Amino acid sequence: MQEYRNLANKMKEVLHIMYAIIETGGKQYKVSEGDVVFIEKVAGAEGDAVKFDKVLALGGDNTVIGTPVVEGASVDAKVLCQGKAKKVIVFKYKPKKGEKCKKGHRQCFTKVQIEKING
Repeated sequence: MQEYRNLANKMKEVLHIMYAIIETGGKQYKVSEGDVVFIEKVAGAEGDAVKFDKVLALGGDNTVIGTPVVEGASVDAKVLCQGKAKKVIVFKYKPKKGEKCKKGHRQCFTKVQIEKING
């Protein structure tokens, strides 16, 4: 019985972790403190601090949803590295025309660690 109580207490702690939904690079990410996230490329070298002001929602003990953003809320992060994703091959082919085109693309990304959620 004690094991179930301990498990229930741990679940309560997990459910009350503060999280934020941020928008960057045209995409939305659900983040909490300590998370490491791969986002679209942002300016900054390794170790630089980045601040995300477009916070769409805050969650945890009480949830705040912005219209469209939460006023005064921000997320502080640290740039871990800049990089490129694996190459994606784009191959276009038109049958019976002798037409083919092969291109490659590597999308740039930034790896960031979420340090603090302000709001």
